Amino acid sequence: MSEEVWPAGGSVAVVPSGVRSQEAGKPGAQDTALRSRMSEEQTGQSEGSSQAGGVTVSDIQELIRRKEEIEAQIKANYDVLESQKGVGMSEPLVDCEGYPRSDVDLYQVRTARHNIVCLQNDHKAVMKQVEEALHQLHARDKEKQARDMAEAHKEAMSRNLDQSEGLSPPQAFAKVNSISPGSPASIAGLQVDDEIVEFGSVNTQNFQSLHNIGNVVQHSEGKPLNVTVIRRGEKHQLRLVPTRWAGKGLLGCNIIPLQR
Repeated sequence: MSEEVWPAGGSVAVVPSGVRSQEAGKPGAQDTALRSRMSEEQTGQSEGSSQAGGVTVSDIQELIRRKEEIEAQIKANYDVLESQKGVGMSEPLVDCEGYPRSDVDLYQVRTARHNIVCLQNDHKAVMKQVEEALHQLHARDKEKQARDMAEAHKEAMSRNLDQSEGLSPPQAFAKVNSISPGSPASIAGLQVDDEIVEFGSVNTQNFQSLHNIGNVVQHSEGKPLNVTVIRRGEKHQLRLVPTRWAGKGLLGCNIIPLQR
């Protein structure tokens, strides 16, 4: 088999591609390991995803494609040497008398040997780039996992806090200490010793004095108010309608502030 190999820019000129050679570092085993690591890095990542200044899975795939091209070129150049009486990389190119061998194409042999040396250096450089890119991608993935875990922990803590707050009764700010029979308060279901945690728009956060409740009552005559009370440790929702009745005021009950 006769194939021409032309030097290009002092580096390589490619002859027909073929199966990669063992001299390229047993690429079959390398490819298996690399593709296994690539599969791990691709989990949970989009192939086109990227970060500023970072590598992507696509970048690594491109490096592997270049590596495979170099291995194919190395194989093609070794095929040239094999076609020239199997001279290989170290067989002498002179006969026993010191004259150039006439049974081989010296130009093809020298060119193929030069190409192989250059290609093997290129192969080492690409393999180093692949390893560095994999390390960067793996480190970035670990950082993302750490951020995700921290965020999940924060959400879990917030959820637990919300649940614990939901289990404990809300803080009361006032208490009912008397109720007149037949009054709007009595009709609504209020009882003596009910602790008020919400009275219309008034709650624990904005309560300052009984004037707050008085203002709500004055502006809500004839309108239903949502009232939440704690009665013997249980929360009750009531609807109280401030109304003029036979007794004093619009409620017919007495409310006092709670001192906590």
